[in-house]
Amino acid sequence: MEKNQRKLNKSFYIETYGCQMNIADSEIVTSILCNDGYSLSEYLEEANIILFNSCSVREKAELTLKKRLDQLQFIKKKKKTLFGVIGCLSKQVRDILLKEKKIDFFVNPNSYKEMSNFIRYAMIGQKNLSINHQKNETYADISPFLKRDKITTFLSITRGCDNMCTFCIVPFTRGREISSNPYYIIDECKRLYQNGYKEITLLGQNVDSYRWTQGLITIDFSELLNFLAIEIPSIRIRFSTSNPHDMSDKVLKIISKHSNICKHIHLPVQSGSNKILKLMNRKYTREKYLSLVNRIRAIIPECSISHDIMTGFCNEEEKDHQDTLDLMNKIQYNYGYMFSYSPRPGTYAYKKLKDNVPQNVKIERLKEIIDLQKKHSSFRMKEYLGKVQEVLIEGESKKNNQYWYGRNTQNLIVVFPKESYKIGNIVSVKINDCTPATLIGKIYKDVKKWNPSKI
Repeated sequence: MEKNQRKLNKSFYIETYGCQMNIADSEIVTSILCNDGYSLSEYLEEANIILFNSCSVREKAELTLKKRLDQLQFIKKKKKTLFGVIGCLSKQVRDILLKEKKIDFFVNPNSYKEMSNFIRYAMIGQKNLSINHQKNETYADISPFLKRDKITTFLSITRGCDNMCTFCIVPFTRGREISSNPYYIIDECKRLYQNGYKEITLLGQNVDSYRWTQGLITIDFSELLNFLAIEIPSIRIRFSTSNPHDMSDKVLKIISKHSNICKHIHLPVQSGSNKILKLMNRKYTREKYLSLVNRIRAIIPECSISHDIMTGFCNEEEKDHQDTLDLMNKIQYNYGYMFSYSPRPGTYAYKKLKDNVPQNVKIERLKEIIDLQKKHSSFRMKEYLGKVQEVLIEGESKKNNQYWYGRNTQNLIVVFPKESYKIGNIVSVKINDCTPATLIGKIYKDVKKWNPSKI
């Protein structure tokens, strides 16, 4: 047993599915396991433990996980490799995967510090291990694993969610919302910067509700942003995701004030219909949402805005769908993430509301939304033609290895010829062409003629 245990303890590999929060969690888990004596393998075939960081927020991600587990069962049987799922996963799916022996153990997002115990128990065949975990775990004492040749990263500042949207499983898989200590966040951002990172994205299911209190001291999200921008002026700061219900003008003014806070806000709307928003328990109306967008553009004129839109939610009628298209036309988002509703076990909508929009209607409405967004994205991209953009080089273009790709402050992808620059450089690029998803340009060397106010 000891010989087998040493072999199994040798290395682990993580595949990450779902949102940015899962990416950040994978870095936390990697740090925890490395501190416990495990080694990270870059290759799945060489690992003795394979972890799948899962997402159940949408059905597609869950189906992708199941398909991947089926594909890799031959490795599990051939090498006697341990399979573990971590992250967001509904109890129903978790229990099925364990019962069918597709996985050996499951660890929820609040129990990562006990990961080594789950692995050890799985080695001796104990499946449904129950370990007490802290429901309010922030992992503030765990520094994310530093990846080689990476210049951008994610840092969770809140975990869990209190909003209880009727379609969302997050409050049940990640627990109630809790904010990390701001001093830890600032110290961690400084550490990341000192280790070569040029950009940090602050994460939370709802970052705008960040609120840390100790005694008589309370720090909200606007104050945290302000502290970070001042303390680390040379690093780019992004954040995601914002809930329209909680975003304040204080935050908008801080974004406008600091050049190192990127001018992009991801602002999920989900629906343009007040009836559907109420059924979703989103806590804002389309009127309040439109008013917020107007304030964003008044306070931060250069700000890009992206969205999440869900079509086909319970009781959605054609009028509700048209309300969504109308809202999109009023705003003309830069880009967005669009999907059709799928019931998530454990949510209020799954238990209390009827999934009564036919699948063919969902598909048709989703296509209309996607087509309209492509039109708006194309319009927004063309606004950058002839302008000079400050771009952080992140890597080679996937379509042409003679080009770099990076993002401007609005979080838009920019590609341009490499010349003599390298990853991590911040360069000026003049935009001369575009697609609905990409800005295309060349290095702008005439810095004397560059007027940032015209960007």
